[in-house]
Amino acid sequence: MIAIDRKAAKPIHKQIYDGYRATIIGGNLRSGQQLPSTRALASELGISRIPVLNAYAQLLAEGYFESRAGSGTFVSSSLPEELLSCEYDVPAETESRSGPRPVSSRSALLLQTAHAPWLHGWGPFGVGQLTFDQFPFQVWSSLVARHCRNVRTRSLNYSDPMGSKQFRETIATYLRTARAVHCESRQIMIVSGSQQALDISARALLDPGSRVWIEEPGYQLMQYALTMAGCHLIPVPVDHEGLDVTAGIRLYRKARAAYVTPSHQYPLGVTMSGARRLQLLDWAQSSGSWIVEDDYDSEYRYENMPIASLQGLDHHSRVIYIGTFSKTLFPSLRLGYIVIPSDLVDRFLAVRRAMDLCPPHLYQEVLTDFMNEGHFSRHIRKTRLLYGQRRTALVDAIRSEFGAQLEVVGAEAGMHLVVTLPEGLRDQEISVRAARQSLWLWPLSPSYLGLGARQGFILGFGSTKAAEMPRAVRRLRNVLTPA
Repeated sequence: MIAIDRKAAKPIHKQIYDGYRATIIGGNLRSGQQLPSTRALASELGISRIPVLNAYAQLLAEGYFESRAGSGTFVSSSLPEELLSCEYDVPAETESRSGPRPVSSRSALLLQTAHAPWLHGWGPFGVGQLTFDQFPFQVWSSLVARHCRNVRTRSLNYSDPMGSKQFRETIATYLRTARAVHCESRQIMIVSGSQQALDISARALLDPGSRVWIEEPGYQLMQYALTMAGCHLIPVPVDHEGLDVTAGIRLYRKARAAYVTPSHQYPLGVTMSGARRLQLLDWAQSSGSWIVEDDYDSEYRYENMPIASLQGLDHHSRVIYIGTFSKTLFPSLRLGYIVIPSDLVDRFLAVRRAMDLCPPHLYQEVLTDFMNEGHFSRHIRKTRLLYGQRRTALVDAIRSEFGAQLEVVGAEAGMHLVVTLPEGLRDQEISVRAARQSLWLWPLSPSYLGLGARQGFILGFGSTKAAEMPRAVRRLRNVLTPA
């Protein structure tokens, strides 16, 4: 931050003084931040220590610096924070002279929901929120400590862009036995969650202007990933059997790809029927199209056994399968995976290298042991029972408080369900009002792209205990029928 010009007329000590003063006032150096010693700064600048001592003495005298015995020199902690700012506004005359600052039109589309109040709180009905009171923290911490104590040099360098070989082998075994996925470890790419998986898939498979089937209603973040890839989205209606393939063919038969959530449709929660699955696969093969299967929370099913993957029925390598540990473990882990058809691995790998080179190493190693030692399967069994109890408590409380006023949809699986509202109520208006009371109601209508959006709420139940559910539903009733 400090630069000197030996040829300048201004003395060197004044250049150092001015540099520090401007940096502090600009907010780039903050109160309490430690400064280099005079000896270290002189060595770094390649100058005598005397001008540095003179500059420091002046800054100490004027109150910009403070000296702490035995610790060094710091930016003064008494400087008024409101007068120090690192934010710079574009002058109005600059804006008018050069016109609007050029930005991506695609990114502008995302601003509509980026600041929605229901996205930013923790508590009853928050979507994607998990229970952590049953997580085996002691086991997890022990495994993390084990790998931190035994760091290998290769784990600190750039690693395999596909991910750890041992981790991919563990995932392949799990997917073959638990999800009926046809795969080998060489087809698996480790990513930072399903959102990056969607982004990589879009970049590898699609071109700007490509037409893509999406579920209507559907997962908004998937819509955003495709929008940022420049795709033309074709909303295909979802009914009680899942994506209506016949309707999609009627809308645009030659779509490049279809993005689906067949095991637990988001947000309506329906399961794609066997007939629809076969019809979708037949369409993909005959049209030369791709299917991206997002299997985001298939482990949690309460009325029967988990539904086998769509990919397991695919005999022509048309399905790209996406999974994540965000719902089964915790979101900040940022680990997911893509199962890629063998002939596309090199193409996906090239996209991955262009984006972020490789996934982080440590948690792959930890999760490999966590799964191989049986902790993962035990955790799934325990949380499936827990979420089932919370789901039942939520459904019972809704029926008790509302009777037939609210229709409950998609309560058989996952960690959310949908309730639809009576005519005349607007879900987004109610969600804004509810957020002011720390009640996080995700409106259903933004999940629709076309006309005829249903009004309702996507209610998460993962983070609310069964005993607390009746009170949370009473709060929901109070928001819907304010006094």
